[in-house]
Amino acid sequence: MLVKDVMTTKVIKLSPDNSVRQAAKLMFEHHVSGIPVVDDEGRLLGVISEGDLIRRTELCSEASALMVDMTLAPDDRASAFVRRCSWRVGDVMTADPVTIDEDASLARVARLMHELGIKRIPVMRNGELVGIVSRADLLQAIFSAKKDETAAGDEAIRRSILVRLGENTGLEELNLTVTVTEGIVHFWGKVESAACRKAARILAEGVHGVRGVVEHFPDPYTN
Repeated sequence: MLVKDVMTTKVIKLSPDNSVRQAAKLMFEHHVSGIPVVDDEGRLLGVISEGDLIRRTELCSEASALMVDMTLAPDDRASAFVRRCSWRVGDVMTADPVTIDEDASLARVARLMHELGIKRIPVMRNGELVGIVSRADLLQAIFSAKKDETAAGDEAIRRSILVRLGENTGLEELNLTVTVTEGIVHFWGKVESAACRKAARILAEGVHGVRGVVEHFPDPYTN
């Protein structure tokens, strides 16, 4: 699935001249964690998110904020003061946010969210904002995913499992032997870690037609 398959197209937007109070109100009312900020021509300028608001003076005393900010350089302290106290969205937002193209894969979205610790990414088409993709939207990919369509038969199941063993599972170098009898998968090989044993079982259980899994691995606690 691609970003455009799951993104939200009805995007709430703010102007940089809107108030921070208005931004917080919209986030609360629409149950979103961030809102794109655009100029009068609709060009994306930034995103204001919950993370931009958690150190506002409305939430903490100026004294406590000052104690933290004193460790910063003067310019950084000044910037922190502006973000903490300004009433304008444009002063508080995160400028030049990470964006993604509508034809990008969901794998890329998930990777960006994980690596950058962000929850929502503006979606672009030819430089124009056309949607938002959030962590919640990625759930759609999970419950909408097609089930495995491996052809019926023990040999087809076996071939599918062998292919999957080489797909970044952690089992690639274990030289496992796999047989399938009436839908029951049998694994042989030297697999000592609990994580690898679990990965092998889950891999097999994810193949259509598998009725059970039998592990013929040596006991890791015996010689």
